[in-house]
Amino acid sequence: MTSLDKPTSDTDRTTDQQEADAKAVTEAALFEAFGGIRGMVETVLPGLLFVTIFTIDKNLTNSAIAAVVVSLVLVAVRLIRKDTVKHAFSGVFGVAFGVVFAKMTGNAKDFYLPGMIYTLGLALAYLITTVAGLPLIGLILGPVFKENLSWRTRNPGRKKAYAKASYAWGLILLAKCAILFPLYWWADTTQFGWVLIALKIPPFLLAVYLTWVFLAKAPPPIDVFAEMEAEEQAEKARKAAAAEVARGQDF
Repeated sequence: MTSLDKPTSDTDRTTDQQEADAKAVTEAALFEAFGGIRGMVETVLPGLLFVTIFTIDKNLTNSAIAAVVVSLVLVAVRLIRKDTVKHAFSGVFGVAFGVVFAKMTGNAKDFYLPGMIYTLGLALAYLITTVAGLPLIGLILGPVFKENLSWRTRNPGRKKAYAKASYAWGLILLAKCAILFPLYWWADTTQFGWVLIALKIPPFLLAVYLTWVFLAKAPPPIDVFAEMEAEEQAEKARKAAAAEVARGQDF
């Protein structure tokens, strides 16, 4: 009998199912935390509209108005659908800061400068927090996985996975900055805008994929919310038992 002919034991099936469940939970959590396909569209669309209109008519005001309007429309759609608005709102603030910078300097290229500075700051935050023993990706995803900060002291394997993921995010974002900042100085607005749009999604997808790989192989999260609920139930049971004993003594 070959290895392929050997029956799969219940233990093997259970392990495989647990691994599949862990990957599914991780995928769902990442999808929720980073907004999924819709979040990516909301991130890219305002900048894409800005550079498209500027490429056509070279008018900063028209490009800025279009970017702001589409950002507000995306927020309105989420509000109407009663969806979470954090990703759409982040897009509004990013566009607003970009428009303010560009209008202040009169240089359309400065529309992208706040986002670049934010990306650089975020890259450094990922690296510095990881070196400090508190990887940023763990702070972001801990509540999503209902583990909060339990991974810091109670789940070392998971802390290691968060550290790897945070280093990946930091280095990927630094590499993106290493491309964009030199281009900011010598490329014209149209060239720079299209390069920036092209670099919006691929680095993000790579970072999310690596995060999924690291966390899928890590120990499962400790559900601290379930622990607190169980403790509350146990406390209620103890109080109920004590009350029963007290009533029995009264009789």
